Parts: sequence; C-alpha cells; structure tokens
Amino acid sequence: MGIKKRVSDSIEEAETVAEKELSSKNADANPELSKKKLKKEKKRKETETETETREDEDQIGVNAQSTPSITNKPSVNSMERKKKRKSLDKERHHGSPRNMVLELENNRNESITHSRRGGVLPEFHIGVFKDLSAADASVRETAAEALVSELMEVQKAYDMLEDKQVVEDALKLEAEKDDGLNNCAPSLRYAVRRLIRGVSSSRECARQGFALGLTILVGTVSCIKVESLLKLIINLLEVSSSMKGQEARDCLLGRLFAYGALARSGRLTEEWMADRNTPYVREFTSCLISLAAKKRYLQESAVLVIMEMVEKLPVEALLNHVLEAPGVQEWFEGATEVGNPDALLLAIKIQEKIGADVKAFSKVLPSPYNQRKLFSADHLSAISNCLKESTFCLPRVHSVWPVLVNILLPDSVVQDVNFALGPSTAKKHKRGRKGSSLEDIEKNLKCFFEVVIEGSLLTSSHDRKNLAFDIMLLLLPKLPASCVHVVLSYKIVQCLTDVLATKDSWLYKVALHFIKELSDWVQHDDARRVAVILALQKNTNGKFDCITRSKTVKDLMSELKLGCDLFIENLITMFLEGHTSEEPSDQSQTADDNSEMGSIEDMDSVGNIGSPDFLRTWVVESLPSVLKQSKLDPDARFHEQKKILNFLSVQGLFSSAIGTEVTSFELQDKLRWPRSSISSALCTVCIEQLQLLLADAQKREHLQLLLPDAQEGGTPHVGAFGPETNDLGSYFGRFLSILCNIPSVSLSRALSTDDDEAFKNLQKELLKLEVKQSQLSREDRNLNLCMDMSKIHAMRYLLIQLLLQILVRPGEFSEGASELIMCCKKAFGPSDLLKSSGEDGTPELMDVLVDTMLSLLPQSSAPMRSAIEQVFKYFCKDVTDDGLLRMLRVIKKDLKPARRQDTDSEDEVDADDDILAIEEAEESDVAETGETGESDEQTDDSEAVVGFGTENMEITDDSDDDSDEGMDDDAMFRMDTYLARIFRERKNQAGGETAHSQLVLFKLRTLSLLEIYLHENPGKPQVLKVFLHLAQAFVNPHATEVSEQLGQRIWGILQKKIFKAKDYPRGEAVQLSFLELLLEKNLKLAAKPFKRKKSASNPSKKKQSASWNRYKMISSLAQSSTFWILKIVDARNFSYSELQRIFDIFESALVAYFDNKKSQMKSDFLKEIFKRRPWIGHHFFGFLLERCGSAKHQFRQVEALDLVTEILKSLLTSHANESGKNALKMLKSHLPKICHLIKQLVTNMPEKQSRRADVRKFCTKIFQILSAHNLSTSFLKALEPDGHAGCESQLGETFLALKKQEH
Repeated sequence: MGIKKRVSDSIEEAETVAEKELSSKNADANPELSKKKLKKEKKRKETETETETREDEDQIGVNAQSTPSITNKPSVNSMERKKKRKSLDKERHHGSPRNMVLELENNRNESITHSRRGGVLPEFHIGVFKDLSAADASVRETAAEALVSELMEVQKAYDMLEDKQVVEDALKLEAEKDDGLNNCAPSLRYAVRRLIRGVSSSRECARQGFALGLTILVGTVSCIKVESLLKLIINLLEVSSSMKGQEARDCLLGRLFAYGALARSGRLTEEWMADRNTPYVREFTSCLISLAAKKRYLQESAVLVIMEMVEKLPVEALLNHVLEAPGVQEWFEGATEVGNPDALLLAIKIQEKIGADVKAFSKVLPSPYNQRKLFSADHLSAISNCLKESTFCLPRVHSVWPVLVNILLPDSVVQDVNFALGPSTAKKHKRGRKGSSLEDIEKNLKCFFEVVIEGSLLTSSHDRKNLAFDIMLLLLPKLPASCVHVVLSYKIVQCLTDVLATKDSWLYKVALHFIKELSDWVQHDDARRVAVILALQKNTNGKFDCITRSKTVKDLMSELKLGCDLFIENLITMFLEGHTSEEPSDQSQTADDNSEMGSIEDMDSVGNIGSPDFLRTWVVESLPSVLKQSKLDPDARFHEQKKILNFLSVQGLFSSAIGTEVTSFELQDKLRWPRSSISSALCTVCIEQLQLLLADAQKREHLQLLLPDAQEGGTPHVGAFGPETNDLGSYFGRFLSILCNIPSVSLSRALSTDDDEAFKNLQKELLKLEVKQSQLSREDRNLNLCMDMSKIHAMRYLLIQLLLQILVRPGEFSEGASELIMCCKKAFGPSDLLKSSGEDGTPELMDVLVDTMLSLLPQSSAPMRSAIEQVFKYFCKDVTDDGLLRMLRVIKKDLKPARRQDTDSEDEVDADDDILAIEEAEESDVAETGETGESDEQTDDSEAVVGFGTENMEITDDSDDDSDEGMDDDAMFRMDTYLARIFRERKNQAGGETAHSQLVLFKLRTLSLLEIYLHENPGKPQVLKVFLHLAQAFVNPHATEVSEQLGQRIWGILQKKIFKAKDYPRGEAVQLSFLELLLEKNLKLAAKPFKRKKSASNPSKKKQSASWNRYKMISSLAQSSTFWILKIVDARNFSYSELQRIFDIFESALVAYFDNKKSQMKSDFLKEIFKRRPWIGHHFFGFLLERCGSAKHQFRQVEALDLVTEILKSLLTSHANESGKNALKMLKSHLPKICHLIKQLVTNMPEKQSRRADVRKFCTKIFQILSAHNLSTSFLKALEPDGHAGCESQLGETFLALKKQEH
C-alpha cells in the first residue's frame, strides 16, 4: 500500500523537506494555530503507514545536518513532526497554484545537504533517485555512478570530521532503528535505506536501477556492513500478514533484487577472505533458500543469485559455508521427490566448481560424477521428475536446460565433418582426441532423448511437448550432422506429424516454428540437410509431406546444391538396408499427391501409402529428381547419373542367383541387391525412373549438340559420344551388355519369345548405332553431318526407351520394336538400301516410321513419347503426304458414326463439298439470331473467349474421311492397331467412356507431332492440308465435345503455329482453286447464325453460355482463317483475271450480308479485310455504293457506310503517284453513285438518333474528301434537287459550307 509513495519523484521529496523546515519554523512562531490545524487534519491522514513516517524521519534527519536552526532546537517526538507535516500539506493544497509552482521551482534547485551558515559536508542531490528508475539503461547507469560518487565524497568528508557533534542529534533518531550504520554519514544511511526500498517498486525499471545503485554502492563503500544490509533487507522489506497480492509480491521481489545486488557486489567474498569463520555466507545462503521456498516464481531466480555468489567464492567456502548453510542439505535431498529443477541446476554448478563428489548431491547427481553416468538411463530416470517440473516457467526455458545441453554437446566437439564422406566412412573416424568421442556423445544423446524427451516430456501434457521442441532448438546449433537421426527419432517425428496434420492443435504454431528453425539450420550445410530429409522420411515411411499436407521435404530437397553425392549414397543405402518406420502412423492415410518431390500419382501400382514399399518407392523417385535442382558441372553430373543408372538398372532389370552382392571386374564395381527381394511393382517403378533419368540426359545432350562450341570458332559442337564422353545412352548400352553377359545375373522377369527376341535385337541395333555415331564423329564436321548425328542420337534413345518399355508392358511393343529396327536399318544402313525404299511396291521409309511411331504413342510412357517427338523432329521434313494424312486421320476420327457417308468420290477435296463441315440449317431447326425485323444489333465477338462447351449448334461435321479410301482392314490395322482396338471397345457400352478417353489421349499425343511438323515446315504447301483437318476437327462438335482440353489444344496450334507463324505456304504447289474453296467456306462460316435444336428449347444457363462461347470461337476461327488465306493469295501475285473467282466469292458474301438480316457477318471483319487487302475494297467500291443506296435493311445500310469510308481512305492515301491519279479517276467515275447514296440517306433519314449521327458523320466525311480534291462543283451539279433539299434540311451548315466553296 505504501510502496509507491516510498519511490515518489525527487521534486516531491525536495518539496516535502522544504515544507517540513517551514513547518518547524511556523510551529515555533505560533504553536496554538499549528496545533488546531494539525487536529483538523488528523482524521484525513489516519491511513498513513508507518513506512511513510520512517521516510519523513529520514528526510528531516538528512536536512538536520545542514540546517543549524533545526539542529540547535530541542528535538520533538515523531507524532508532532507528523502533525506538522500534515498541517503544511493542507496549507499547501489551499494555497494559490502560482505560489506552488514558484515553490517547486525553488525546491528543485535546493540541495538536501546544503548548509546555511557554511556547510560541513558536500552536497548530495536527491534527484538521482528519479533517474534510477528510467527505462533507458544508460540513464540508469549514469545515475548510479553519480549517486555513488557523491555519497563517497559525503562519507569521506564525514569521516574527516573531528567533532561529529554537529549532526549528533540527528543521529539519535537513527539510533532508535538500530540499523548498524552508525559509521555512515546521514546521507549514506538515507541512500542505503532508500535503495533497499526502491528495489521493491514496480514502477518502470526501478528494480533494475535501484539494484544497480545498491550493487555499486555496497561494493564501493566499505563502511556499509554486510550484517547491517542483511538486517535492513529483512526489516524494510518484511512481508506482514496484512499484505496481499501485488504488495506482498513487490516486497518478495524486492528482497530477491536486494540479495542479488549484495551477491553481485562481491562483499560476501571479501567478508570470507577477511574472516573465514564469518557467518554471513551461511546466513545469506539460508535466506535465499528460505526465500525460494516461499513462492515458485522466486525459486529459479534465488538459485541464480546463489550461483552468482558461488562463482566468486573459493572451493573451501563452498564446502564449509554454502553447503553447510541451514536448510541446504534438506533442500537437495527432497529435490527429486518434489521435482526441483533448481536444486539440480545448483548442484551441477557447484559440482563443476568443486570437481569432487559431494555427499549432499547424492540424490541429484551420480557418484562418481562424470558425463557418462550423468546421462545414463538410471540417473536420467531418477531426475526426470525434476526436469518435468521445469515447465512452470514457460514460455521461457528453464536455466537447467542450457546447462545440460552444454554438458551433452561440449563446445570442444568437432562438428561431424566425416559424415559428409558417407555412412560407410563415418564410423571409422568417430574417436576424437582425448575428450568425449563422437560415439560417446551420440550414445549419451540417444539415452537423453529416450528417457527424458520421449519417455517423460512427449508422453505428458502439451506444455511439456512444447518444452521438448524448445530443448531440441537449443541442441540444434551444436548438433553434429551424424546425430540428427537421434534427435529426429521415430517418436519425435511422429509427434511432429501428428501436430502438423491438425491445424487447430494448440501446438501447431510450435511445430511450424520448429520446422522453420530446422530449415534455417540446414540452410548452408548439405550434410545437415541430407540428415534431416532422411530422418523425416525414414520415420514416416516416406510420407512426411503427405501426412502434414506441406512441402517441407520437397523444399529441403529443392535447395540441395553440392550434397547430391552424399544424398544419393544415403538413399541407396536406405533402399538396400530396407529401413522402415517402427510402427504405422494414425495419419498414414492422409496424402497430398503434390507434396512429394517424387510423384506418387502411380502409387497404386506399388501399393497404398501405408505399404512397406512406399519408402523405397520414394527413394527410387527421388534419385532422378534430385539432379534436376542441383547445379553440378557436366562431369560431376554425369558421374551422379551413372551411379543412379547403375542402381536403377540393377534393381529394376536384373536379379542375382548367388546372393545379394556380385562383383563385376569389367565395371570395377559391386552390384548389390536388398536382402529381401523387392516386388515386381517396385521393379516397374525403378524402370520408369530409369526412363526419366535417360530422358533428362537426352535433353541435356541435345542442347550440347545444338549449342556452338566457342572454343572451336563457333562451329556446332559435335562430341564423340564414345566411352570417354558424357553420353549416358552409350554408357547404358555398354552397362546393359555387360550385365547380360554375367552368368549369375539374369533379367528379373521372364519374357515371351517375341519380347525376348525384340529385346536382344534392340540391344544389337543400339551397338550398331553407337558404332555409326562414333564413325561420324571422327569425320569433318559440317551441317549435314550434325543433322545425321542428331538423328542417330535421337534414334538411339528411342530404342533404349522402347527396350525398357518392353519390360514394363510385356507383349505390347515387340511388333513396334521390329518395325523400328527395320526403319533404323533403312535410315542408317547402306545408301542403296535407302534408295530401294518405295520401289517395287515396298512402302516408303517415312510412311513406315510414321506408322510405327503412331502405334507406339498410345501406350507409351512420358519419356518414350519425348523420345518419339525428338525422332520425329529430325525426320519430319521427309514426311510424305500419306504419312501426314495418317496423322491427320487420327485427329478427325470420331467414335460416333457419321450421319451420312459419301464413298463415291476418290478425290478428298472435291468429294467434301462442305470442306469445313458446314451444313445448311434444317427446316426443323429454330434459329435464334441476335436480331429480328426490328432489331439490328449484332453479336460482338471482340471479347476474349477462354473455353467453350459441347451444346449442339447447327454447325455439324461430316465425319467421313476419304483418307481411308483404298485401305483394306489389314492395312488399317497395320497402320494403327490402337485405333482398331478403340473401335472394338466402342461396341461395348460399358467401355464407351474408356474408349473416348483413350481416343482423346491418342489425339493429344498426335497433335504434339503435328505441332512439331508445323514448327519445322511452316512454308510447305502441306500446311494447308494440316489447317484443313484441324479446322474440321475443331468445328466438328462430336470431335471436341468429349474433351475441352482437345479443343483448346487444336485452337492453340491453329493460332500459334499457323495464323501467327512467321512463314506461310508458298510456291506453285499452292493451288488457287483450293484457296478459293477454303475462302468461300470460311466466309460462310463467319456469317453463320447461332442456332439450337428444338429439343434444346429450354437449356440451362451453363449450357447456353458454353454453346455461345463455342460459337464465338468458331466465328473467330473463320475470320482468322480468312485473313490467313488472303495473305497466301496476296503473296502469289495473281493477275486480275485469275482473281475473278475470289471477287465472285466476296460478292456472294456481300450480297448475303445486305439481303439476309440473319447473317452474322461483322462489318468490322469486312472493314479489316479491306484494310489489309485494299485491292478487294477497290474492286467493290462501286458495288458497295449501289448496295448502300438500295439496301433492304436500314441497319445494314448504316453499317456499310463504314466500309465505304474505309475504301475511300485507302483509295486516297496517296495521290502524288500514278496509283493516286487512278484513285482520283475512280472517285470521279463513281461520283453519280455517291450523289445517289447521299440523296437516299438524307431523304430517308433513320429514326434512331445514333444512326442519324452515323449518317451525318459519313456525309461530312464525303464532303471533306470532295472539297480536298476539288470535286465539290461536280458533286453539286450531279446531285438532284431532292438531294439538295434533303442535305440542306438534314445536314444544315455542313452542306451550306460546301455550297459556299462553289462560289
């Protein structure tokens, strides 16, 4: 209650002293008046505490030494002084504020120890006490130094006084308290008491500041006795029975800080050095032990104070005084029973200082004391109760844990560098010099975690689990990489995954913080990173990211830089040793397919996530992927690739008949298998990952072939690809051949006769191609040679992928392998063999190659498809028309039968009268256009359309494809057996959905080949054929309604590879008749209205939107196709007579545009045509003038005005040259038609205001053109009177201005 008043600021202190002095004078002058006022104030101040009275006495006593008037007066009792002070307070409160301010200002500058008649002691400024509670540490330090320096001067002057009778009366007041500070100056005595009381204040940083001042003062001024301090601390900070709550807490904390100041000052050590029988060390220790027993929150701090003293005392003092203090023995003996971590902490510190066994520590420390016994299972079990109870100070970690961590992992231990050499060599270098070996540390750490962390903390409350994670964070900075598996043990990782799997868990943020700190810890150390990844995956059976729904392991692996070799070695060891988790997790069925570095989308082939092979599957999938993120030089990368290839080949392809280890002298390596045989599904995973590894190597080697070699003058880099080069495909061929020749090693799965023959033939062909490539590499380099080597390189990798695919899917690729080998012999064999291709009825090489690749595509893996695309890229320039049509036929194939068949014609183009599958609207259909007889608004297709639906439009497909003409069933099956199988499955209704999905997948893969063809042959005439079939497939709803992805893929190829390609079909092979037919059908398609069937009269909004979006994409396709076709026509520079058919097609389209109100031909589309190809607009200038003048529909008439304006603009862009004169001549010749059009417009002005504005705008533009070319007079003469009158009434000033120019 009175604590806050004891630490009031310096202004109030000075004010109070002055008021007391003034009160004494007033009492002498008028005693009666003073007594009356004091009586009136008695009741109001009854609640003043005894502690407040003591402070007032101190202040008066201090003032007495420097004020002779007070010193010479007879002393009055304390009650009278208290009454005088209360009276002065009342007068001050009733006084004027101005006088109070002046009084405060004067008191600030007045010193407490100032003498009026020639002072005998130096000044002591009480204001320093205010700064001791400042928040700024530097201010507190300055104030403490100033306080001590002034008090030292005061005490020095006080000691030099011969006659201390001047302050004797004041000292009598102090004698009543018997505080033992008789040899101290009054100011020093006041300061000591004030500092002791100040450490109990909770205001700002008062405890810290006053404790600092007390520490320095006690350590500097020797006249302050330790005995007196111990008594004052107890007396001034005594906790009475009436104190409760915050007040009692402040007093207890004040005593703690006061004891801390005494311990830190070093006076206890000085006392013991002066008198080894001093009782104060025992008394001090006993007081702290007693204080620690009062409240739990005081226990650790009290022990830290004792430890402060222990550090300064010699060993003899510890044995004879500290440990012999009253209550200490009992305190240590009961530590394990009550769970006292502070007793353990103090025992460890004293034991380290003494260095010998102490009987008092028998309950908390082993005997004899050493590191091994301290962390033994028995002793840790004995003190586990002490360690568990350290959670009371959470979220702060108890001080005992850093001490134990330092003992467990000494600073002198060298970090586990040897672990980077691999697990096989790490065990050889575990012994250190003379200290604790790495092996002993690992053993102690393991025991510590098993007993304390896993046995005590993890099995208890959430607070103790939190403490377990905090302890592990303390261990991380010193933890060797080889000990990571001990810290991240099965139970720790299991707890971590359980917490992370539940986001609403209380410990979720704790676990997230631990993962973040763990990631930061491994940031610059790949040995740590590898150890953490392996520990997390091993203890979750390879499912850490799946269970926690995170990307922790994936991110850790992606940042692996130079530790690939270490990681690969450990993965292989983990696979061979067959490490699995101890028991299944409750969260084992929680998976996230996108969280693992290796994809787990195919895990069903291996087993579910909880199967024993899951960890090994993760190992296998991680091996190729780890190289993708690494930044290794080519030689180092090739070394790692060979190591992974050896492992995957041995595990996936072969098995041993004589044990788990076979030595190959030719390879100079050992071939190892797991002790227990792996499943066939896991063998398949190994082969699939081997395919991925080879595919990645092929891409990198392909880049080396294409990039110029700067060291050789920029010529294309062509390597020898022999045994001395980094050619992984060549290495795999030799490796496979060596293993096949080892008697005790055989293929892990039996092959049929056809597959076995195909497997061996592929091996032979691989060796032949390698020899061929080696021969070419020794020849002079040129562009053709580079192309040949690229072909051989791509074909070799395709043969390798096909060889592996035979093992993955037996019985499906033997025929394709035979055909591919035949193609290799023709392509890379003798030249006469290549020339004979196509003669005597033998099929062309490229036709066979295309058929073979199409047959391989459907069931091939992603790496094999990549190899097929690479081969096609190098051979596509030689693809024949028949081969191209076979690919296009796949795109157009539809499982739904065609509505009508046309088998009479043999000419594909001529037979297909509706070349873009455009049919006329049936009478039974109800058209829904964007306009009616009263409306002329058209659909705006300018907005971007992303997707489209499958709702039927009356834009249907004639699914007949005449490319199959002349082919019997055997030929079709030979060309593409997969399509035949799809059609057979279609007959079964249950398999209809599967057949559709398979066909769509086949089409998407074939589209990739077509995209490559268009990229490599942008200027060939065959591009028109590809365009035609792709456009038909896109327009056909049956072909694209099965898959939105298929439609978007076709749309993307048309846009990027055809319409926006840098080149386009050129040459005489491009037939004008074919272009004319394409143009006609695209113009019809652009004008086609949006329609729906009667059966779909009430479709859903979603279907309506999808249907409308698809319609707009088809309309956009027609417009883009028209622009592209006209670009091709324009490039041929046909004569005017040859273009007559083009003009007729456009005229028909324009007639339909003006006459048919349902036509969806956009005026902006026509305007863009005239802008890009002005010769079309010039031809139709007169036609448009006539049609605008006699248009049936007013909205068409107004729209067409923009077309006329655009043509005029292109006509008159240049009139200086000959073409400009011809344009002017053309304008004059069409002047009557212009006059007629103007007359029709102004005499039949539209009703809508927007259209009238468009008409006025057009007329104004015409008048400006006529004026600019001096044709105003001719126009006015040709304009009929009705036209004059209409222009004057409708155009007003614009027409009058034109007439003025005539004059």
